[in-house]
Amino acid sequence: MTETPADGGDQSEPSLSPISYNRPFVAGKELFYIAEAVLKGQLAGNGSFTRRCQQLLERSTGAKKVLLTHSCTSALELAALLCELGPGDEVIMPSYTFVTTASAFALRGAKPVFVDVRPDTLNLDETKIEAAITPRTKAIVPVHYAGVACEMDTILAIAARHGLRVIEDAAQGVEAAYKGRALGTLGDLGCWSFHETKNLISGEGGALAINDPELEQRAEILWEKGTDRSRFARGEVDRYTWQELGSSFPPSELVAAFLAAQLEQAAPITKRRAGIYQRYAAGLADLGERGLLRLPIVPEGCQHNAHLFQVLLRTPAERDGLLAFLRERGIAAVFHYVPLHTSPYARRAGYYTGSLPVTEDFHLRLARLPCYYDLSPGQQQQVIDAVHAFFESTSISGASPGPVR
Repeated sequence: MTETPADGGDQSEPSLSPISYNRPFVAGKELFYIAEAVLKGQLAGNGSFTRRCQQLLERSTGAKKVLLTHSCTSALELAALLCELGPGDEVIMPSYTFVTTASAFALRGAKPVFVDVRPDTLNLDETKIEAAITPRTKAIVPVHYAGVACEMDTILAIAARHGLRVIEDAAQGVEAAYKGRALGTLGDLGCWSFHETKNLISGEGGALAINDPELEQRAEILWEKGTDRSRFARGEVDRYTWQELGSSFPPSELVAAFLAAQLEQAAPITKRRAGIYQRYAAGLADLGERGLLRLPIVPEGCQHNAHLFQVLLRTPAERDGLLAFLRERGIAAVFHYVPLHTSPYARRAGYYTGSLPVTEDFHLRLARLPCYYDLSPGQQQQVIDAVHAFFESTSISGASPGPVR
């Protein structure tokens, strides 16, 4: 923006503060709870705040058992251990997802098998799953993009027919649901994230929902470094010892204390984000109606959590132009995943098995607008006005590429 002239003239625009893409926030008692954990002298994992978080998640989601983890990545890695995945096994998942959806299973020697996404939600295309199943397939990993549910009835039916595990990557799905059931609680296992970019945060953090009762006891052992320490703490055994190959999955009590305060405020946090989402939808509706961009699509039966507000542009050049236009105005809008099947590692490892046309097209045309708890109505209007200004400038400077598809 230009600076105000020394003579006080009105030839310049007012100065506007930069708008970041994301900003971590404190919802209430986070710092108080951290101090409480320190004063208790209990900083290692699996203490009172860890248990409080697990109970809060079990109550709010209906999950049978929840174990807090360092991250959603570690929750996925624990899920891979629980499902006993190893060399020669195959796991079906979308390519349009974060790298650890795949690496958690590849670390065990299993092969990610990438399937294209739906053009409406960018979720795993359930109509393409069965064609990807082989005798080596052991699991399906649906990823609930932007907190909008995959078509879980169909996916669960496919899994049941073929005897496959379903591991939900619900990293973006806390406080979202499918036909009234919380995301992360529909499959055998569900993985959540509390990374600082998510709706509820602890800096880094995650959780595993164990929905198959047969996996509960073993999950607890693997979570506790392969020991039965949790049973010892409950007085169920008189000592604990090494039972299986596990790892150290619980986060510290400092992380759990911060998260507990966020989980206690989950409903008002989600309500506030919903308001931000609705404001974007209303403010950009005319551009959608004119075919200049496409707003998010939420199918019937999906209760989203306003995790993202993404728009689909008509061409890759237009997407890049919008991001540059916003950046010049101090607004940090961003693109999203580069498809995993096209990555250097996937090609070296032999995971690339052909083109996924929807994934390869849409990732070049998608832009994400700032969407976080502390985003003010004034800042949001600044974003909305800038998006409109971009299309006004492009309509003047060149021919239209046609409506978004």
